[in-house]
Amino acid sequence: MVVVCAAFSIWDLKGIVLVAFVWGVWHGMMQTYGFCRIYDAKVGSFAELTRRLDFALCGIWFATAVLLSPQRMTDTLETYYSAGGPFIPPALLHTAQQGLLAVAIAVAGLFLVNYVWSWVRGQRPSPVKLVLLITSISFWWYCNNIVASVLVGIALFEVFHDVQYLSLVWIYNRKRVETDSSISGFMRFVFRRSGSLIGLYVGLIFAYGALGYFKSSVGVESVKNILAGVVTASALLHFYYDGFIWKVREKSTRQSLGITGGTADVSAKGFLPGWALHGTKWVGVFVIPLGALWLGQTHTARSELDRVAMIVADLPTSSRAHLNHATALQDAGRLDEAGEAFSYALRLNPDSAKAHVGLATSLVGKGKLDEAHTHYEQALRMDPSNAEYHSGYAYLLEQLGHDDQAAAECEAAVRLAPKSAQAHHSYGAFLEKHGKLDEAIAQYREAVRADPSYVDAQIDLGTALLEKGDLSEAKAHLQVATKLDPKLAQPHNYLGKIFMREGNIPSAIAQFEEALRLHPDFPEAEENLRMAKGSDNTSLTLSPR
Repeated sequence: MVVVCAAFSIWDLKGIVLVAFVWGVWHGMMQTYGFCRIYDAKVGSFAELTRRLDFALCGIWFATAVLLSPQRMTDTLETYYSAGGPFIPPALLHTAQQGLLAVAIAVAGLFLVNYVWSWVRGQRPSPVKLVLLITSISFWWYCNNIVASVLVGIALFEVFHDVQYLSLVWIYNRKRVETDSSISGFMRFVFRRSGSLIGLYVGLIFAYGALGYFKSSVGVESVKNILAGVVTASALLHFYYDGFIWKVREKSTRQSLGITGGTADVSAKGFLPGWALHGTKWVGVFVIPLGALWLGQTHTARSELDRVAMIVADLPTSSRAHLNHATALQDAGRLDEAGEAFSYALRLNPDSAKAHVGLATSLVGKGKLDEAHTHYEQALRMDPSNAEYHSGYAYLLEQLGHDDQAAAECEAAVRLAPKSAQAHHSYGAFLEKHGKLDEAIAQYREAVRADPSYVDAQIDLGTALLEKGDLSEAKAHLQVATKLDPKLAQPHNYLGKIFMREGNIPSAIAQFEEALRLHPDFPEAEENLRMAKGSDNTSLTLSPR
């Protein structure tokens, strides 16, 4: 499992992300259903119809909240189309959304009728269960459809859900340890009656959660991918193995939860042995979907622009989908279309700082600086602590001739994000343009220190040092740039200049020729090569044979 998850992460195959997402939604829904059955079991309610309606209510409302969430569906469709999934016709998706909502309302009506009828007949379901369902489904809906950030929404629901779940795990395992003498070792040690062991239990939970933070902070990409595989595999196994919560119908589970009543354990006899049944489940819900998505991604050539265009077609009212589409159009150089898409995203969500900045950038590209100025101001009012916005605004102010304001914005950017290579590089470029070479070099050094793989910072630091006459260090940074991006011609041209100054004419000629090979239409490199060859011929004429 870990190997499969790590391999998908290393090769950037999106299928594992989609499978983990679907399993996660199913898991959250099933745990809510499990809590419902526990509360009903505590009051002696084991009716078959009630159990089925609990399951239907949880399943349909959890699915509906996701399907009707523009933000969550934007992310889900992005992963789905990245994994090579076939295009979903907008009419089909819209029909599914409306149909699922209608079914959800109908199921809720049936649930309430059955709840009241059971209460009247004296077979009273748990009132705590009703409160749980209302709060859980409402909060799930809130996290998916109201909270602006999908990540924040997920975190909020996980906290809400985990407090209940982890408390139940503690009670369940402590009861097992007390009643089952066959449990020994670490399980028996942790799940004893002890306040300090509760602290250890909570500490282990936080230690596991820290894996995600540690993964994001690791700089080595291969290690990060392996950790991502470990976290994903452990999550999938967790989703699968904690199924005891919704098996309250089994006597052994009820005993571990301190619940009496109900029927005896479900018979283990069946058409397939236990190991084969579990294997069949894994094939059906993991191997086949993951294999299909792997084949889809590896055999479907689909650009980012194609993907976001599909998502916009499927989700025409999603501001985020239009924002992503506009950004892709901008990256493709289609500024007019990008501007229209950013404007449409703003009509859907006028409070989107990203859309304001995207539209401003598009307007700058078309020379409409005054309009761009308005949108940058609005974006910074909404998100004044965004260093990237301050850097972009500084560039615009410089174009408008407001150099003092531009300098202040550059300073604000590096103050807000002292580890941002982009902010330091932009400030360095501004300082160099205004003749402050030493200060510019200091900013370029900070940019390279923050991100040694930032090619533009390596090149600009190298050229600034070349201008200062520090040939040795300039050469080192430019050589790094050629390794980071071997297709760039400019670093080779500058390296040729350095070799010329050092008197190493053959190496200079080789660098200029490499620059022209990479970029045949490069007048400066052509002139430098002509001068280098002329200098080489002169030295050959003067040298004794």
